[in-house]
Amino acid sequence: MQIDRRLVSHFDWTLFGIAVGLTLLGILTIYSATYSITEKQASGLATKQLYWFIIGMAAMLGTLSIDYHHFDRLAYPFYGAVLFLLVLVLFIGSVGGGSQRWLNLGFFILQPSEPAKLAIVLALTKYLQYDEPPDGYRLRDLWAPFLLVAPVVLLTLVQPDLGTAIILSLIFLSITLMGGLRLRSFFYLAVTGVTLMPVAWHFLKPYQQKRILIFLNPDLDPLGAGYHVIQSKIAIGSGRLLGKGYLRGTQNQLDFLPAQHTDFVFSVFAEEWGLLGCLILLGVYFAFLVVALRVVARAKDRFGSLLVFGVLAIVFWQVVINIAMVTGLMPVVGIPLPLLSYGGSSVVSMMIAAGLLINVSMRRFTF
Repeated sequence: MQIDRRLVSHFDWTLFGIAVGLTLLGILTIYSATYSITEKQASGLATKQLYWFIIGMAAMLGTLSIDYHHFDRLAYPFYGAVLFLLVLVLFIGSVGGGSQRWLNLGFFILQPSEPAKLAIVLALTKYLQYDEPPDGYRLRDLWAPFLLVAPVVLLTLVQPDLGTAIILSLIFLSITLMGGLRLRSFFYLAVTGVTLMPVAWHFLKPYQQKRILIFLNPDLDPLGAGYHVIQSKIAIGSGRLLGKGYLRGTQNQLDFLPAQHTDFVFSVFAEEWGLLGCLILLGVYFAFLVVALRVVARAKDRFGSLLVFGVLAIVFWQVVINIAMVTGLMPVVGIPLPLLSYGGSSVVSMMIAAGLLINVSMRRFTF
């Protein structure tokens, strides 16, 4: 097979380096988050994450080796497969932490809501790839995209997984707005969403309602529902400017910080590396988003630009909500930090997403 030299010469090493660097940093942070000062060793989660990273690397390289236009034909079948897996979770899914989100496939455990983010991006990109009407899309023009997203959001909500349902909804809004949704229509949609919030409150689980109340007043239940946020803020604050050093975070090592290797991995990082380390980490994420926006602007067709913007939306909203969550600026809704938090389904999906970005970037000069 002959390799087009233009693809090699235009390989986006910046996106590749950031994706690989963040994942390796995540493995180191997961090791620290699960390290025991008494036993002088960590659990095997960091090693598992390393295996998932290797699988993710293979998936990323496979993704960028195929011309991204071929994903146009795979968009709806992939969406259908993910939808089937989400339905399957309701019947045979594994339960953990009060939620039924995982499928035990024997040799690995899959969380279908993670590839669902990519499925939504691909399906919406396929539908919106053609030029929008001269005056933009009205709400009634988007009934088909809405019907694509609604089942996935509802199946995610009943798991229950409020955080992923919010991310999926934000991805839908982001892509449709980029795809040509009228600003007036977007305003109507936003007003409708705010108006329906009191109604949505009654559909939340009691623990989800309590998380929102705790967000408004963390001291309402400091040893119960408010414990996560209070300990997270203590850990972040105790890192000060330069941090306490790797494997030296006391809040983490003394087991005061819950879910430290998943949703609250940023708190572990902040305690060890301080404000300076956090600013560098956020700078890396910002650089990733800026480079991705540049790919959006340089993509040679609408399909490529919408595809990249959808991936960008996945990363942006997860970073914003996760960090706002662990710092007490938003209720705790269970959102992982992309490429840093522990989770095989998450890291492989994000590596594939990075592969899609590089794919579009390196083919912007081909015909």
